[in-house]
Amino acid sequence: MLRSFAVTAVLASCLATAGWAQSPSTPSASTATEPAKPAAKKQAPKAKPAANKPAASKPAAAESGPCRLGVISVIGERYSVQKFGVTIFENEATEVPIDWGLDDLVFARVRAAAGGDPGVRRIAYPKGAFAPFYNPKSLFIPDPSERLPTIVKSITPTANCERYLVATTFKGELPGSKMVLNGIGAYNQGVGSILRHSHLFANISITLIDGQTYEQIKRPFVNFGMNLAASMRLTEDPLNKLDNSQFPDPPAAASSSAVLREKTRALVTDRLDRGLPGYLKGE
Repeated sequence: MLRSFAVTAVLASCLATAGWAQSPSTPSASTATEPAKPAAKKQAPKAKPAANKPAASKPAAAESGPCRLGVISVIGERYSVQKFGVTIFENEATEVPIDWGLDDLVFARVRAAAGGDPGVRRIAYPKGAFAPFYNPKSLFIPDPSERLPTIVKSITPTANCERYLVATTFKGELPGSKMVLNGIGAYNQGVGSILRHSHLFANISITLIDGQTYEQIKRPFVNFGMNLAASMRLTEDPLNKLDNSQFPDPPAAASSSAVLREKTRALVTDRLDRGLPGYLKGE
């Protein structure tokens, strides 16, 4: 009797165990569908930022090498609008603030002239840093603090470039006249409305400075070919021509003129492309 009960108990236990093992078959199907939610979460584009991180770090890697040439451009904040009459009393000159990306253009043309060399770097500087250079206290006894090498040294304490190329503007006299053209801009000359004519100009100077001694590096006859070609030209350079209707009147209209912007950028590009190879020779 006891043996029969024991066998029965063991058999019942085995059946219960087998039944427990088989009973989750239906719920397991439901639980198999539940992980679909986490699976959907895995498909969310979380991995994309990680994939983009190496691409974002590429520019930093390109700037991590030595600086062979630091580019400092100080030409693009003001646009000169000038009028010339028969007498000096009829002359007018106005400087208009502009935001045409001319300093960006200088850096782009320098890097292009250097064959895309990653060792060519743009050097930032505080606003007004070159004010002493453009507005010296005395024209007869220059203050050393107003010289380009001194200013460049003050803004590049950690740049460690081998050379610095500085682009500035200057006041130039129009050939064959006593008219002084200031920097980059447009001028209108003549009598009345019929005999008047308009032109663009871009007086840009390039200076090379040694990155260790901060002494100016001379480039003899760097613009000889360009100056010779300009002196032998029988007609006006087409890049300088400007229709009277495109001359800004009033002068403040210059800053919003798309025509002036594009024509001026083309003129600046031409002047840089013709002059920069001489300065970068041997760099």
